[in-house]
Amino acid sequence: MPIKIPDSLPARTTLEGENIFVMTEHRAVHQDMRPLNLLILNLMPTKIVTETQLLRKLSNSPLQVEVELLRTSSHVSQNIDAGHLSSFYTTFDQIQGKKYDGMIITGAPVENLDFTDVDYWPELCQIMDWTSTHVHSTLHICWGAQAGLYHHYGIPKYSLPKKLSGIFPHTVVRKQSPLFRGFDDVFYVPHSRYTANREEDIAARPELELLAVSPEAGVFAVKSQDNRRFFITGHPEYDPDTLANEYFRDMDRGLQPDVPAHYFPNNDPTQPPIVRWRSAAQLFYTNWLNYYVYQTTPYDLTKI
Repeated sequence: MPIKIPDSLPARTTLEGENIFVMTEHRAVHQDMRPLNLLILNLMPTKIVTETQLLRKLSNSPLQVEVELLRTSSHVSQNIDAGHLSSFYTTFDQIQGKKYDGMIITGAPVENLDFTDVDYWPELCQIMDWTSTHVHSTLHICWGAQAGLYHHYGIPKYSLPKKLSGIFPHTVVRKQSPLFRGFDDVFYVPHSRYTANREEDIAARPELELLAVSPEAGVFAVKSQDNRRFFITGHPEYDPDTLANEYFRDMDRGLQPDVPAHYFPNNDPTQPPIVRWRSAAQLFYTNWLNYYVYQTTPYDLTKI
């Protein structure tokens, strides 16, 4: 939340230069307040787990956020009770006339398919186009980020020799980016994917800014120049045991996965994993909500 100070206080210029949200007395008197309206397009098969992970990160803020859950109608989920979907989820035809302050598009376990081979790809493209006029700021996660980069900017994804799984160190490229305000020089993020984007493809598009990278995991965070679209290739919202559950699931399927990197003590899957990403994850989602949704969205949603 902002700090309120006198309009002419000398510290105002310094603080604003450090990307600290300063609210002058004039703005405080004249501001209008309302809840933020947030839409989550949940493409994951484990919908309840993903809902819980994201809502946990979005809730640890003084901002009042009203969340709606969206599913695709062109794909029938096999891993969730139909009653849960009918009770808590909406479809695009029901909300396409509404406008939102923010939206999250999750990942999906379809990375090894070409985008156009995903059965709900046409519907997803329709939704992503719709965000340009109906959502103030959209955050794309993992495969959702790769899908968004491809659809909006023609940036391809590339298959990796093997699954990238683990907790990887990252550094911020844009040091003054409000999205990474308060981050340590090195921060950790979980990754779990078979494909990747490349820095040179991002650099070739002047509409995009590369914000953060990892020596091992590659591109992590990208945003559009107008601050309307954000793309992250990892999963800051993951629970402590998410990668462990994925690893043991793949073992049971006979896939012989590598042990997730930098995750289990001594690389021993019998030991509880070490959590090194929780604080950075919370700060990431709070910064996105604060700097790119709350501070900049119009009070009148019809003006988006």
